[in-house]
Amino acid sequence: MIDPRLHDRVAVLTGANNPLGIGAGIARALARQGVKIVLASLPETHPTNGVTGMVTDHVRDALRADGAAVESLAVDLADTDSGPAIFDHAEKHFGPVEILVNNAAHCVLDTFQPDPPRGIRTVDAASLDAHHAVNTRAPALLMAEFHRRHLHRKATWGRIINISTDAASGAADQISYWATKNALESLSRSAAIELGPAGITVNIIAPGPVQTGWISDDMNTRFAEFSPLGRVGRPDDIADLAVFLASHQARWITGQTIYAGGGKRMV
Repeated sequence: MIDPRLHDRVAVLTGANNPLGIGAGIARALARQGVKIVLASLPETHPTNGVTGMVTDHVRDALRADGAAVESLAVDLADTDSGPAIFDHAEKHFGPVEILVNNAAHCVLDTFQPDPPRGIRTVDAASLDAHHAVNTRAPALLMAEFHRRHLHRKATWGRIINISTDAASGAADQISYWATKNALESLSRSAAIELGPAGITVNIIAPGPVQTGWISDDMNTRFAEFSPLGRVGRPDDIADLAVFLASHQARWITGQTIYAGGGKRMV
């Protein structure tokens, strides 16, 4: 049996609002390895699937019911002061953070077209700024705070995993989302270079279409055709990769973008 050596490690995971989402899947996978987790998500959500209230608490409570050590924190990542609060919360409950998973994302459909179809907005400053605040600036500040505290306690082991998308190089109708995820990938590679001497690896997971509750039956059929494996992704597909990147076995991997889309994109 392979031991990823993650038992009793402490992780911060952003964006676990959706019980069917990638963040919740990663939380479950890390918890199975004995990782202590702080879930940091928006204080108010508007969930689907009949779940109401502070959804992160539902994810937290489900994990606790399975015996996991999990805390949740309501926080707006667009607030530039959120980073220290997240790490303080984790240290108060579990100790220093050794694993950071930047999974939270802001995504609103936008386009350069002046008269877009219903449900898509023409890009403007507010749209760009909202995406940048959560998808690029927040992960950058969290990585910086992670590194600062890591150096302060003279730690030698750390993992950062950033969740991007396999369309980060650019596509239509979500231009601010793609652009800010592309920027996140650049930040991740820079962080891998600068944080590596401190024993911190930084890697990127770029998922293809993953069923988190938003893919209709028609879309499912169409998206499945993009993959040689003939299906859309599931949160566990991404979660298992996140566990690997956090593991001892991934100790020699850093600065890499790993496409997890069933072969939808190959490099």
